[in-house]
Amino acid sequence: MTKQDIIRKLTSRKLWVAVAGFVSGLIVAFDGDAETAETVSGLILQGAAVVAYLVAEGLADSANVKE
Repeated sequence: MTKQDIIRKLTSRKLWVAVAGFVSGLIVAFDGDAETAETVSGLILQGAAVVAYLVAEGLADSANVKE
């Protein structure tokens, strides 16, 4: 697996939605309340948006340096 493959996977919205769904399902399965599950899911998705932005900006900056 190349670095580009890893970056592509980490910036995938589908991956982060799946992770958020899995974690919120675990919270509910272990007697957590729905509000906590929603909050945690929201935090995961917000974190994913920040990671995707940072990676995209890093790639854009590195492309500018090569030129």
